[in-house]
Amino acid sequence: MQKWTNDLATASQVDILLFDDFSGHCLANTVEPMRAANTLAGRELYRWRFLSLNSSRVVSSSGMEVTAHAQLADCRGDMLAVMPSYNFLRHDTPETRRALRAAAMRYSELAGLDTGPWLLAAAGLLDGRRATIHWDELERLAEAYPDIDVQRSRYVLDGNRITCTGALAAFDLMLERIGIAHGQALRLEVAALFMSTEGSGPTPESMLARTKVVARAVGVMQAHVEEPLSIPEIARQIGRSRKDLEARMKSDLGATPAKVYRRLRLIQARKLILETDIGISEVATRTGYENPSALTRAFRVEFGTTPRALRAPTS
Repeated sequence: MQKWTNDLATASQVDILLFDDFSGHCLANTVEPMRAANTLAGRELYRWRFLSLNSSRVVSSSGMEVTAHAQLADCRGDMLAVMPSYNFLRHDTPETRRALRAAAMRYSELAGLDTGPWLLAAAGLLDGRRATIHWDELERLAEAYPDIDVQRSRYVLDGNRITCTGALAAFDLMLERIGIAHGQALRLEVAALFMSTEGSGPTPESMLARTKVVARAVGVMQAHVEEPLSIPEIARQIGRSRKDLEARMKSDLGATPAKVYRRLRLIQARKLILETDIGISEVATRTGYENPSALTRAFRVEFGTTPRALRAPTS
């Protein structure tokens, strides 16, 4: 069963090894969830650095220049994410292989993002593991490295090796990592921050929850923040019994539907408090609370402060 909250986890050092022609989209989808997690938690959960093998400047496929904080040989940490993206084969050199094998001794986990798994495989760091890669390269990876169990998955976690297929999968992967380390409440909150409520297209289910049934239930909750539904009605709308929904949500998110629903409403309340100047009474109305007192009580329990105290520094 997943943990709903975990306030005891320590900060993680995540280093991202960039090569020329890396994907800016993949980089942003790796870093922004960590930045959001720090902001929402109100403390440093993640630290990150941009690394290179031997230069101070790395240029993305779109011409964006990134100044490396350090060289890989000088660093160690909790996770190293390898991100070559385009033209990755030209980075598969004896120097890269040696550097990655040495880094495996200094980092608790190694991750290959986009085409990064190829460089890990070439260094012998995925032998006997399950792994994936950008789907354009799946067959070539399987043929070149038969000792790897290559899988057509968005991302694969196998012990202290992590592989993922590209930019969109990188975002899902980071959400998963946030949930594992810091609880599903924060994972859900980070996902909600990046979701658009204005688009007409389908919402990626993996952003809301880890399974489709729970994702649909959370989607119904998000659509009924101002006028909350009963849990039996939510279960009915997704074609499940209340008992089944309770069991699935506890397994997926580590909390009851009522607790998840309350968190979603209070996330919206906090957003309105921080980003608008509407009164607390109106915030209460827009998030399904009968009056400001009811909102304040729930808000204090969930976030350890009150709506007015949260707004005070900017008023």
